[in-house]
Amino acid sequence: MTGPSEAPRRIRLAVVFGGRSTEHGVSCVSAGSVLAAVDRDRYDVVPVGISREGRWVLAADDQDRLAISGDRLPEVEDSASAVVLSGDPTQRGLAVHEPGKVPRELGEVDVVLPLLHGPYGEDGTLQGLLELAGVPYVGSGVLSSALCMDKAYMKAVLKAAGLPIGPYVVVRRGQPVEGLEYPLFVKPARGGSSLGISKVVDPSGLDAALEEAFGHDPKVVVEQMVHGRELECAVLEGDNGPETSLPAEIRVAGDWYDFEAKYLDDATEFDIPANVPPEVTAEVQALAARAFTALECAGLARVDFFLTDTGLVVNELNTMPGFTPQSMYPRMWAASGVTYPELVDRLVGLALKAGTGLR
Repeated sequence: MTGPSEAPRRIRLAVVFGGRSTEHGVSCVSAGSVLAAVDRDRYDVVPVGISREGRWVLAADDQDRLAISGDRLPEVEDSASAVVLSGDPTQRGLAVHEPGKVPRELGEVDVVLPLLHGPYGEDGTLQGLLELAGVPYVGSGVLSSALCMDKAYMKAVLKAAGLPIGPYVVVRRGQPVEGLEYPLFVKPARGGSSLGISKVVDPSGLDAALEEAFGHDPKVVVEQMVHGRELECAVLEGDNGPETSLPAEIRVAGDWYDFEAKYLDDATEFDIPANVPPEVTAEVQALAARAFTALECAGLARVDFFLTDTGLVVNELNTMPGFTPQSMYPRMWAASGVTYPELVDRLVGLALKAGTGLR
């Protein structure tokens, strides 16, 4: 308990980023944006980077090192001091391990903000570690994170819940792609940021596209192209159920919304909010909330849609959407009246309230 003249103790917030997935650089940029915006009077921030090889390190609290430089994405510096999170829930602390020195305790962590995208971070693996360690964390739990990372199972759950999705098949090496009409999109089942994705306009390009996707994941989702406008909606867990932002529209100058269009080009345009009739806005928000609930998400999510001539189609749901300056999730909430610092505060508050254990 603090005395009458003492300031409240700052919340110990570990920002974890980087990771072993192909989205390592995007995760670093997300972390840099959070480090630049977080209220240092409210939070004691501990930046923890995970190298491409999986080594945990005590990263520099320097958002400039985590910014995109030209077409180069930042990386976690593997040479920094190693950090270990105890799996003992009675400890809930981080320790620094340096060669030839006694391990140095960093102290107990109140909550983790896991800004990892892709496998080995967004897929339930890190969430499982944090559950074992008894450390609260922002975002969805183990099951929901795993479901939403795997596009095949995510689509199966959305379909079972009665949500509209497009035609698709799931294949592994040697299995045929059947029952779909061209053009197709070939995707790693458990990837993100459009990495490893190819558009295929006829059968002659299918084998090369499959090889590209298999280079990222042994399981591949092949989707029939849905012709329509690309809309997105941000979801934030509320006291009385999911809360939804105003939707946004992505207008891509190129052929489709690939990695370069998302992070490196200036040709993509965004309408925030989307220029759609009020009834479409309401339907997008309702479907986004339904998808969030069907997949048992927690904290936050971004739901992507296609608006076709016959209605809305749910494309996918991301449990840890990007927090880069170009990322749609914080921009949609800003357009809906929730600032970036307020967003971080709400997410951390939700995590502390939820704690760990069965949800």
